[in-house]
Amino acid sequence: MSRELINPGATAEAGPRSLAHEEPRSRKPDAPPRQWRDRNPREFTSAERQRTTILFGGLTRIHDMLIESAVTALGYSAKALPSPDNQSLQYGKEFGNRGQCNPTYFTVGNLLRYLIRLRDEEGMTVDDIVSNYVFMTMGTCGPCRFGTYVTEYRKALRDAGFEGFRVVDIKQERGVGQLGRDFAVRIDARLCLVAAKCVIAGDLLNMMGYRIRPYEVVPGTTDSAMERCLALLCAALRGRRSVLRALNRCRRELARVEVDWLRPKPKVLIIGEFWAMTTEGDGNYRLQRFLEQEGAEVEIPILSNWILYNIWCAEQDTHTLIEARPQASASLRRLLLYLWLGRAAFQRCFYAFARTIGLRGYRLADMAEMARISHRYYPTQLRGGEGHLEVGEVIDSVREDRANLVISVKPFGCMPSSGVSDGIQSLVTSRFPAANFLPVETTGDGAVNVYSRIQMALFKARAKAERDYRAALDAAGLSAEDAATRITARPRLRSAVFYPAHLTAVTAANCVHELALR
Repeated sequence: MSRELINPGATAEAGPRSLAHEEPRSRKPDAPPRQWRDRNPREFTSAERQRTTILFGGLTRIHDMLIESAVTALGYSAKALPSPDNQSLQYGKEFGNRGQCNPTYFTVGNLLRYLIRLRDEEGMTVDDIVSNYVFMTMGTCGPCRFGTYVTEYRKALRDAGFEGFRVVDIKQERGVGQLGRDFAVRIDARLCLVAAKCVIAGDLLNMMGYRIRPYEVVPGTTDSAMERCLALLCAALRGRRSVLRALNRCRRELARVEVDWLRPKPKVLIIGEFWAMTTEGDGNYRLQRFLEQEGAEVEIPILSNWILYNIWCAEQDTHTLIEARPQASASLRRLLLYLWLGRAAFQRCFYAFARTIGLRGYRLADMAEMARISHRYYPTQLRGGEGHLEVGEVIDSVREDRANLVISVKPFGCMPSSGVSDGIQSLVTSRFPAANFLPVETTGDGAVNVYSRIQMALFKARAKAERDYRAALDAAGLSAEDAATRITARPRLRSAVFYPAHLTAVTAANCVHELALR
């Protein structure tokens, strides 16, 4: 497949050499214009499967490690790239086009860093690297530059000396069977099932870590338990053993962490552009860990909600097609049934896994409700980026008192998130004045400025958390010392896999309410 870009007068060769082959300006008037055509090396046949390593990355570290283990168990050679850092950013800017958003720079720079290490430190030839490695990533269309990322990757790879390196994008809207029969990777039901398990298990382990870590008594014990849990899950996936059994062992590992739930901490909800809010490295200034260092409890975005959003979009598009094409309604209604079954099975699997690992009190986003509450401000037919989810998350965080601060993080100039969603958030926050909303744009630099803005927003969030905690103590007729004495006498309430029922955004206040009920 080739990607055509409107650039009359250029030839099939891209890069510096294209000028030497540029079509003469004296072209005959009746000759059709020659479009620039990006050569798209993406052949990866079944015969090459045994000797070719699939490189991938871009999710959280836990997700990437789980996917690597699961894909290896299916007979592929796979390698998850490390989380991109500022050196990756420099590689991306050196060999990429100007004016890209930083997910492109970080992602292609991270790939280049790995390939350059293979060439310069491990002594592999460029021909061997091109022949024995392939990079796979997600792709789609849309109103942002995401649709052209793969072309930008190949341009950077070519200019860095890796001409012909294969970059394969899997279109998230096309489903199974999209890469052809002889393609080495079979996008089939089995692979999708394994990927769903990795997504859910990764989400749950990440969520448990971010819940427990702010309240650990001995610093570092949560991270140690998380590493043991990750090893258990990876071993289960590589050995094609029960993930549920591994999650049960993870619960026991996490339960050993000593916690103090009575620390009043502001809860910060992270939303925004998919890559920027998911990555855990320099691409978002290590936002999650910075917030924890500043004394916050972080509620992270999870991939499971993103999958449910995409299913919801497919359902809405199918309803629209049924209205427009009544003659094809039978087949479209079958598609609706399959989507409903897929959504129901995914949700059931999520909650089964959540109970097993000990995640209490979490509910997946209700996509119909999110669409309903955000449609007044953001047309749900307008797709791109996170669509209406960012608006719905802010409204829901106020109505349900889910967060003391909402941070929307996105690349600089991201049109769907910065230009559209954030432009609407000013109206949303005027209608919901209790919202403490902070948009943050990332460029790969400027961390000091971003940290300063977050610290100012956290000051207000801390004050709100402290007031809620004191109000809970007053309502229960307890002092802080009385609450600490009571929770000491109840070992179950001191467990790291215990989490108080939600009444306010502040976990310590919820814990006091739980003590009062008991």
